[in-house]
Amino acid sequence: MLSKARIKYIKSLQVKKYRQLEQRFVVEGAKTVLELLDSDYTTECVLGTPDFFNDFNAVFKGFAGERIEVKPDVLATLGEYRTNDGALAIARCKPNAAPVLTASDFTLVLDDIRDPGNLGTIIRIADWYGIKAVIASDETAELYNPKVLHSSKGSFTRIPVYYTALPDFLSKTRLPVYGTFLSGDDVHTVNFGSGGLLVIGNEAHGISKEVEQFVTQQISIPRYGKAESLNAGVATAVICDNIRRSR
Repeated sequence: MLSKARIKYIKSLQVKKYRQLEQRFVVEGAKTVLELLDSDYTTECVLGTPDFFNDFNAVFKGFAGERIEVKPDVLATLGEYRTNDGALAIARCKPNAAPVLTASDFTLVLDDIRDPGNLGTIIRIADWYGIKAVIASDETAELYNPKVLHSSKGSFTRIPVYYTALPDFLSKTRLPVYGTFLSGDDVHTVNFGSGGLLVIGNEAHGISKEVEQFVTQQISIPRYGKAESLNAGVATAVICDNIRRSR
């Protein structure tokens, strides 16, 4: 049985300041918990229904963390999402480590992506298109926000996100830097080459002036209808698809 103190601790991890203080975060849902267990994250505790542990007993062979069996109605009260389907886990946050960039890979650079759902979707898109890392401005939504984890559908376990001051970071790279603008080169005709950095701007204001100065080629997605704009995740998917088609 879960103590009141344990319940309070788990619920506190839904709040950013407590995640940062404890350096722990919560993962919800059976599928995502299983992906977490199969990753290089350190999982300290898994709470699951009897059916979850019966169905996936083999997964826990050699698991060094704590296993706690709870009823479905109790589990539903612990997370952000009431439709939690069988499991919840507590894991350690990773250090904020810079990825190794190479001229043969593309890396996404996020300039102030504030919406957690957009960040999670972009991480999922990066995973789909074989983008190996994401670099984010300090103002971008936090990786361990429950909405980010939920919308990434487990892809956060495979795609590292590094937070940094973008102007300083970009000033030190020699790689091509592509940026999305309303009046850039048509993305369908751009020769992206073998690798580089792709900057995605803020949902409302686009790429900041501080970052724009480091963009070596401006690109755009042509509009054929009357929609005012594209969601940041949709725009990322369109560009990533064109990058892969051009290689």
